[in-house]
Amino acid sequence: MIETMENLKIDINCDLGEGIGHEAEILPFIGSCSIACGGHIGDMDTMMETIRGAQRHGVRIGAHPSFADRENFGRRTMHLPGEVLIASIRAQLADFGKALLHCGARLHHIKAHGALYNQTAQDAATAKIYLDALEGYREGALLYVPYGSAVAAAALQSGFNIWYEAFADRNYRADLSLLPRDERDALISDPKKVLAHVLPIIEQGRLWPLNGPYREVHAHTLCVHGDNPAALEILMYLSRELPKHKVLPIK
Repeated sequence: MIETMENLKIDINCDLGEGIGHEAEILPFIGSCSIACGGHIGDMDTMMETIRGAQRHGVRIGAHPSFADRENFGRRTMHLPGEVLIASIRAQLADFGKALLHCGARLHHIKAHGALYNQTAQDAATAKIYLDALEGYREGALLYVPYGSAVAAAALQSGFNIWYEAFADRNYRADLSLLPRDERDALISDPKKVLAHVLPIIEQGRLWPLNGPYREVHAHTLCVHGDNPAALEILMYLSRELPKHKVLPIK
């Protein structure tokens, strides 16, 4: 969140290039996007198509590497040898770099996907491996990471530039981990509930877990998942309602 004299400002991001097929509708309502780069889904064609769409709408472009696990869409916990995970992440980012170069686009950020995101948040060893894989991007890209996470602490210590991220359409547990997707109420689909969820994060730096007292958080960017069936409805609603609360989405 960025504060000005009269308004608060927040980036809204979305994970794209994941085969959902509604990027053209979503892009006008977001400030940044994280594009699948072949680990959990995606190929050179989908990367370039999504990059070009982001360019048309002035949306900041990020890479979205994951465990190389297409069968489970990158959402299965995996414990890989460090050198294997590093090689996989670097290969995905190299492919994404080729797509960026072909489109004449610039990399704004890197955000891990799914189980890799969660493991780097909770496990310091995985976070270190992940950051080792990103060593070549230390100066050239932001990292989107959750507040209070293992990867955020390690990234700051290692000299990476970060944006804290919170999830607009996901409920949290008291320890600030996400409620697992197979549990009831993990996903928030009602736009009004999404707004009620994100306003305390933006205005007060407070997140209310599904069960438990509030937790302090900071967020520069809020994610609405592209595969949320209500993603477009949520984004359109936030674009209308946030300015009424003196919160301006960053474009």
